[in-house]
Amino acid sequence: MFLFEMLDNSILNTALPTIGRQLSASTTVLQWVTGVYSVVFGGLMLALGALADRVGRRKIMLFGLVLLGVAGLATAFVTKAEQLIAVRVVMGVAAAMTTPGSLALAFRLFDDERLRVRATTLISTVGLAGLAIGPTVGGFVLAWAPWEVLLLVNVPVAALAFVCIRRGIPADGGEELHRDPVDGMGALLGTATIVLALVAPTLFVDAGIASPLPWLAAGASGVMAVLFVVRARTARWPLLDLGLVARPLVSSGLAFKAASGLAVAGLGYLVTLQLQLDWGWTPAQAAMGMMPQVVVLLAGGALIGPVVERVGLDRAARLGAGAVVCGLAVYGLLGRFGYVWVALALVLVAAGMRVVGVVAGTNVLRGLPPNRTTIGAALVDTAGEVATGFGIAVSGTILAALFTGNITAQRWSTGQTTEFREAVTSAGLTLTVLAAALVGGGIIRARRAAHTTSTTPSPAVDADSAQEADSGRNSGAR
Repeated sequence: MFLFEMLDNSILNTALPTIGRQLSASTTVLQWVTGVYSVVFGGLMLALGALADRVGRRKIMLFGLVLLGVAGLATAFVTKAEQLIAVRVVMGVAAAMTTPGSLALAFRLFDDERLRVRATTLISTVGLAGLAIGPTVGGFVLAWAPWEVLLLVNVPVAALAFVCIRRGIPADGGEELHRDPVDGMGALLGTATIVLALVAPTLFVDAGIASPLPWLAAGASGVMAVLFVVRARTARWPLLDLGLVARPLVSSGLAFKAASGLAVAGLGYLVTLQLQLDWGWTPAQAAMGMMPQVVVLLAGGALIGPVVERVGLDRAARLGAGAVVCGLAVYGLLGRFGYVWVALALVLVAAGMRVVGVVAGTNVLRGLPPNRTTIGAALVDTAGEVATGFGIAVSGTILAALFTGNITAQRWSTGQTTEFREAVTSAGLTLTVLAAALVGGGIIRARRAAHTTSTTPSPAVDADSAQEADSGRNSGAR
């Protein structure tokens, strides 16, 4: 199911020109066809993850699959771009119901950490495969079928997943859930914070830093975030207990996940522009230039298990996050001097992200109580979504600030070429500093988690100590 959720967005990008022609859609409308899915998906994960921990992860996933099937079926009746956007909104809601639950259910089914890592690796691998093969599959399908087929395929897939989950996964037990009342105001504030945080980067890139609109969206997101924190601290039954987020394992995992999302999105954005606009590569050549990243993301899953078994979860997370920072530093310092440095940066960031994507999520879930695993998975996904948008916003804003003129013009002047290369270097180094700050904070929190674990006696140790004390007291009495 996760494969098709990740495949869904990437495969649709290939069909945008066809959709635009058939539905008479403008460029802005087409952007919302894909963008609204990510905004709704990212905005609702936290609220729906909290709901799943209360009413049942399996139940929410099944409802989300029904919603996905209905939305896919509705594609056959779309005649206007606005109707397609509405369908994509419903699909975003369905994805927010099913994606965090996938990780939470996998974590729940296995008690052994090695099996949990394998399950999480498998989920991550199929998702990345969907992102990688989406454009190719989309182009092949469009050669012999209408674009609606790309979304109608969700109907049989959702039906198959529904049957498999209904028959293969038992309902959540009462001890695996909690019965706290739903915090409606907290859900509203949290959703508004994330939606505005995801919309603002797009506005910065599209409207530019001179426009007040992206600044208003970013400011409103900050205000909503403050109100959400106040609500979480004062409500009797908050949507998200901030004390859980402050746990060392949880906060470190989220920091590592955010750093990798920031790096992958920012680096991908900058390299794509550099290869085509500065070096003059064709789109096909640029796609081949990104292949080192794709290969590592897909093939790297086979190495995660051995790495974790050899160095442990915590050290694997630190190594992966460190590779992400090193990759950004290589690109920021050396990327303008030749493709070999760009390729090295892509490989380092992809390898680090591949490890962090699995290990950070596992650490977050094992740092939470069993009845909070779905909102934990939602936190991981939300951190990645927001960091992705922020990485693109930072890169796009620096380019817009330092480059004068039309960046998509056929020919640049010598001065514009110099400006672009300086902007790319500045953006790469800025991303490096931001990612390093997140990784540094994550390492500090991870060490605190390890120190807490090593200094907290286990129940067995406590029992032995108590027994020895009792024996000593009895011996003295005799």
